[in-house]
Amino acid sequence: MKQDKNKIERKKKLKYLGKFDPLKNEIVSIMDKDGKITNPKLMPEISNDEIIDAYKMMNLSRRQDIYQNTMQRQGRLLSFLSSTGQEACEVAYINALNKKTDYFVSGYRNSAAWLAMGQPPRNIMLYWVGNEMGGKAPDGINCLPPNIVIGSQYSQATGIAFAEKHKKTKGIALTTTGDGGTSEGETYEAMNFAKLRELPCVFVVENNKWAISTAINEQTKSLNFAVKAIATGMPSIKVDGNDYLACIAVFKEIVEYVRNGNGPVLVECDTYRLGAHSSSDNPDVYRPKAEFEEMQKYDPLIRLKKWLINQKLWSEDKQTALDAEQDKFIAAEFSWVEQNKNYGLEDIFKYQYEKLDLFLEEQYKEAKEFFEKYPDAKGGHH
Repeated sequence: MKQDKNKIERKKKLKYLGKFDPLKNEIVSIMDKDGKITNPKLMPEISNDEIIDAYKMMNLSRRQDIYQNTMQRQGRLLSFLSSTGQEACEVAYINALNKKTDYFVSGYRNSAAWLAMGQPPRNIMLYWVGNEMGGKAPDGINCLPPNIVIGSQYSQATGIAFAEKHKKTKGIALTTTGDGGTSEGETYEAMNFAKLRELPCVFVVENNKWAISTAINEQTKSLNFAVKAIATGMPSIKVDGNDYLACIAVFKEIVEYVRNGNGPVLVECDTYRLGAHSSSDNPDVYRPKAEFEEMQKYDPLIRLKKWLINQKLWSEDKQTALDAEQDKFIAAEFSWVEQNKNYGLEDIFKYQYEKLDLFLEEQYKEAKEFFEKYPDAKGGHH
C-alpha cells in the first residue's frame, strides 16, 4: 500500500504526462519557430549553461552530417544516415538520462543521440566507412550498436529493462524508432511485454514524416503515433520534437517517472527529416518541394539559436567560431578514420561467435585463400 501511495503522489506532481491527451492530438510545445516562448508555464528547470551545451551538441551533429555528405560524394565514405532536423529531440532524450546507469538502444538514424551519449565522432564515421567496430561504444558508454533491423531495438531495450528490474537497479532503457518502425510487429510485441511487466523503459517514436519515400498518410490512419500505446495500457505523450526546451522538459519528467517504478511510457516526437533518407537517396523525386521549404522554418537549430540570441546568450560571432572549431575537430577525427579503417579478414568471421562452426570455418578458409591469391581484391581488408 505504501508503494502504491508513493506512486500516486508522484503522479500528482506530473506537469506534462497525463496533462496532454494524445486522443485529442494535444502536443507539448514551449517556443515557436522564431524562438519566442509561447508557454512560459511549461518551461523546464534547466540552466542556461545546460541549454548552450545542448545547442553545441546539436550543432556538432549537424556539422558532422555536412562533412560526411562531402566525404561520401568524394567516395571516401560509403553511405550514412543523418540526424539533420531531428537533433533537438535526440540530444534532449539523451540529456535526460543518467549516462552511468541508463542504456540507449538506437536505430540507424541517431547520430545526434550517439554523440550526446559520448560516442566519439570517429567511431560513428568508422562505422559509415564500413568498419563494424565503429558501432562498438567505448567502455563506460551504455550505447548499443546501431540496429539495422527496424523495430528490433524495441525488443532489445525491453530485454535490458527486464534485466534492470530483475537486478533491482535504478537503471532504465530508452529506445527510439521512426514512424516507419511502428509498422513492424516487433514494436508492439515489445511494448506489450514491457507494460505487462511494468518495465523501466522509455519508447520513443521520432515521427519525421517519411519512412524512406513513404509518407505518414500512407503509413497509418492513426490520429498520431502516441495513441498506439493505448492498447497496451501504457501512458503516452506527444511533444514538439523540434523544440529543445519542450523535449528536455518532457523527457526529464518521463525518465524519472519510469525510473521510479511506474512502468514504461511512449513518447512521440513530432519532427521532420530535413535530410535525405540516406546519402544514396534523392528525396526531391518524392517529397513535395513546398512541404520541405515550409518545414525548414522549423529547423530545431535555428529555433534554439534564435532563443539563445534573444536571451543574449549567443551571437553570430560565437556561431562562426563554433562552426570553425567543430569543423576542424571533425576533419581530424575523419583523418584518424582513414588511417584506421582497414580490418583483418578474421574480424568478419570471429567478431560475432566465440567459436566458429564447421560451415563458417570453411568459408573463412576459402576467403583467406582467395585474398592471398588476389591481394588487389582486398578492399577494406588487410
